[in-house]
Amino acid sequence: MPLINKSFTKADATPRASALIESLRDIGYSLSTALADIIDNSITAGASTVRIFADTLTDSPSIAIIDNGSGMDQEDLIEALRLGSRNPREERTASDLGRFGLGLKSASFSQCRRLTVLSRRGGSLAGARWDLDDVAETDRWEISLIEDDSNIPHADLLRSDGTLVLWEKLDRVDGGYRHDARKRAQHINSALAGAERHLRIVFHRFMERGGKGKLSISINDRVLDPIDPFATKHPATQIDPEETLTLAQGIVRIRSFTIPHHKLLQKDEWDKLGGPEGHLRSQGFYIYRGDRLIISGSWLGLARQTELTKLCRIRLDIPNTMDADWKIDVKKASAQLPPVVRERLKKIVERFVHTSKRTYRQRGQKLTDESRVPMWQRLLKDGSIVYQPNSNHPVLVEFEECLPEGLRQGFRNCISLVGAGLPVDSLHADLLGQAETVKSTEAEMGALEQALHSMVPHLLEQGISEAGIRSMLKTTDMFRNEWERVEPVLAIIFEKGGPE
Repeated sequence: MPLINKSFTKADATPRASALIESLRDIGYSLSTALADIIDNSITAGASTVRIFADTLTDSPSIAIIDNGSGMDQEDLIEALRLGSRNPREERTASDLGRFGLGLKSASFSQCRRLTVLSRRGGSLAGARWDLDDVAETDRWEISLIEDDSNIPHADLLRSDGTLVLWEKLDRVDGGYRHDARKRAQHINSALAGAERHLRIVFHRFMERGGKGKLSISINDRVLDPIDPFATKHPATQIDPEETLTLAQGIVRIRSFTIPHHKLLQKDEWDKLGGPEGHLRSQGFYIYRGDRLIISGSWLGLARQTELTKLCRIRLDIPNTMDADWKIDVKKASAQLPPVVRERLKKIVERFVHTSKRTYRQRGQKLTDESRVPMWQRLLKDGSIVYQPNSNHPVLVEFEECLPEGLRQGFRNCISLVGAGLPVDSLHADLLGQAETVKSTEAEMGALEQALHSMVPHLLEQGISEAGIRSMLKTTDMFRNEWERVEPVLAIIFEKGGPE
């Protein structure tokens, strides 16, 4: 039967402005991701400086983001404030961090009800504003053009080419404390403190650059330092050779890092690398799109987050030509691995995670090295790993020999009870995700001296040199932590050739 062409009557289905624009507020931005999205535009505009100012103590708090990029004229500004101003399928330059043409608007609306943008290019100033209360009243897709900037906060800082993005009516940032100025300010400042780390790590590669392309970010005139999640400049970081995967839409660059064990880092360095959620959550893939971090610390279903792999971090660099394949979202805060990439990464993960596991297992194996005279023994018994005090340790043997015969069995019983009383369940709970915070008790100096006078002759009898003994003791926690006081005692023992 032949097809019959029919004409259809068409109806206008233009979205209602008041409804759709409110829906855009709930895409899922946080203050951190919203600020990052605005900074993306600054980088695309060639900015070298981004300054964030937060007025939190006023009756009408506001947040301003000012850059020194190329700026916009009136026509460009109106287009930039149009929702969906760019087609995500359009070809973009490699340095363009945008995609949907929504970032400026959706990020701003997620935090405030009034968005004002001033931009200067070549000496001329353009300004426009979205006010969601006006849209709710008129139900029209209309912005207000601004001719007088005298009452706009921080407009005086826009002296040369650049752009000012101003957020007012911060109903999504005030924490609901609209009638309590003090608590409102505390809440906004707390949110900004959380956003600070996000910006330091998301844009760290831009902030670390030298010369052209270097980016400086400040909050209330305090310049932020970058956070390199791979500690690439630390001598103990293990860096594997870069691998590449060539696909139809570009090249994926892959590099694996094993960050240093916490004992090789200062506490503030270790905490900075782990972030507020700790190292257990920070392991895994770090995916960059045009040098901008979009995913940090996830194995994306290819491995489990475990204590033994928490030093593993794999960096992936993808170009913006792969956005569709990786399903990059509007916030640039999530992605999905294309099947061909997933298969390649499976093999890399299986091989690489053993590096981190070896770092911890090697430290565990030291407990079984009898030449080191361990205070605790690590034994495999009936398929289980058992820790028990080493009753043959020279300190314990020497002390037992000093006891009357009738007390020796009681002493051995006490040692056995100490081992049986090891709180394994509590240790397991404490070590899960925060192993670096679990420490042994510090020994008194008198106890360390007694241990040295017992251990050193034993080690000398085994044929270990003085240098070897020093090296061995210096890697034992209880002696290393007091090394400045331990070394003079060692010198006296070696000089006398044995115990006093």
